[in-house]
Amino acid sequence: MNSNNPFFKTNAFKENNEVTHDAVIIDYNQTMTVSGTVNKSFLMIILLIASAAITWSMPNPIGFAIAGAIIGFILVLVSTFKPQLSTYLAPAYAVFEGLFIGGISAIFEYQYPGIVIQAVSCTFVTFMVCLALYKYEIVKVTDKFRSVVLASTMAIATYYLFSWLLSLFTSFQPVHYGNSMISIGISAFVIVIAALNLFLDFDQIEKGAQSKLPKYMEWYGAMGLMITLVWLYIEFLRLLSKLNRK
Repeated sequence: MNSNNPFFKTNAFKENNEVTHDAVIIDYNQTMTVSGTVNKSFLMIILLIASAAITWSMPNPIGFAIAGAIIGFILVLVSTFKPQLSTYLAPAYAVFEGLFIGGISAIFEYQYPGIVIQAVSCTFVTFMVCLALYKYEIVKVTDKFRSVVLASTMAIATYYLFSWLLSLFTSFQPVHYGNSMISIGISAFVIVIAALNLFLDFDQIEKGAQSKLPKYMEWYGAMGLMITLVWLYIEFLRLLSKLNRK
C-alpha cells in the first residue's frame, strides 16, 4: 500500500484501511471507487486548464505563477495531514497549480515556440502508456519495484534541494543546468522516475478502492495523481527546452 509519491506516502490510506475493516456495514455510495477517482481527476484537470489559461494570457505572469506554486504546495501539505479535507483542498489545488503551470508554460513558449504542445503531448502519451501497462499487468507493482522507485525519487529530491540551496548562496553551477549531454541525460532519467511514479499511484488508488476507504479519498487519490502529472509535465518542458537549445 506504500507509494513513493510523497503525497501518497502518508498514513492516510493505512489508517483509513484499519477503520474500514472495523466497520460492519459499508455503503458502496460512501466508499472510494476507481471510477470515482478517475472522474475527479478529470474534473481537476479541467480546473487546472481553465486556471492556466488566466496566467497564460497575462503579459507578465511570473507573480501569479509563484503565488500559485506556493499556495498549491501549502494545500498539499494540509491535505497530507488532513485527508478528510481533500474534498475542498483538491479542487483548490488544481486552480492554484493551474496558475503556476500557465505562467511557467507561457515563459517557455515565449522562448521556444511550440514547446508547450510538445510537452503536453509527451505527458499524455506517457500517462496512457503507463496506464495500459498497468491495466494489462505488463508492469506489476511489487515491494522491490516500490523500493527502487522510492529510493530514486528521494535521491532526485535531495539532489534538487541541495543544488538549489548551493546555487542561492554560492557560485555553484548544478550539473543539470545547461544543455550538455550530462544535463540532458539527467532530465531523461528524472522523466523515467516520474513516469514510474504513475504505476505506484495507480496501484495505490486501486488498492484504496478495494479496501473501501471513505469517499473523500477519491479526491485525495486524484490530487496525488495530479501531483505526479504536473511533475512529469515540468520535466518534459525542461528536457525539450534543452534539446531546443542544442
